[in-house]
Amino acid sequence: MNLSKYIDHTILKPTTLISDIEKLCIEARQYHFAAVCVPPNFVKKAKILVEGSAVKVATVIGFPFGYSAVESKIAEILLAMVDGADELDVVINISAIKNNDWLYLANEINHIMPIIRSKNKVIKIIIESGILTDEEIIKCCEIYGLAGIDYLKTSTGYAEKGATVEAVKLFRLHLPAGIQIKASGGIRDYAFAKQLIDAGATRLGCSAGVAIVQGAPAGEDGY
Repeated sequence: MNLSKYIDHTILKPTTLISDIEKLCIEARQYHFAAVCVPPNFVKKAKILVEGSAVKVATVIGFPFGYSAVESKIAEILLAMVDGADELDVVINISAIKNNDWLYLANEINHIMPIIRSKNKVIKIIIESGILTDEEIIKCCEIYGLAGIDYLKTSTGYAEKGATVEAVKLFRLHLPAGIQIKASGGIRDYAFAKQLIDAGATRLGCSAGVAIVQGAPAGEDGY
């Protein structure tokens, strides 16, 4: 299986250098990855570096904890779109989930969606599935399914637990068919990446994209 087209080649560490972004974008072009996912302050640079290729530029909003105000997230989204972001990976308010404040979360997404749609951008909602109960995950699937997002994403990579096959299967079982799944957090080899795709993921957020595609069994991958 060719996994390249599933991969959001990612670097989000706070110490990211311009040279890291340059390397990320060169690799993304070389291996034909779906996108690069970079910190907001590097969106402009990444956009220039992938110009002329099919590689999209993604960035993160409300990252990594999601508890910034809705107004703050909207400001981040607007700036990211001005800078050229194609896809927005938005961390929702995890604290609101834990406090069963579903009205807050519905209000948050209902304010964000019209802005995303007005510019025809892709939105991925990050819910940090590794620290949620199955019931909380199912409720998120209901809310964000109704909102009509593009992807529900498992993790930021900053919680103690990242993507799991079980979470992806649970997403797929409870999301509308038209909403895709992005798995991220702890994906470091081909075997695990393929398990996540087989479970229903259509994007993989990982910093080990090159190692993953190079680790494919002979004859099963290519770019």
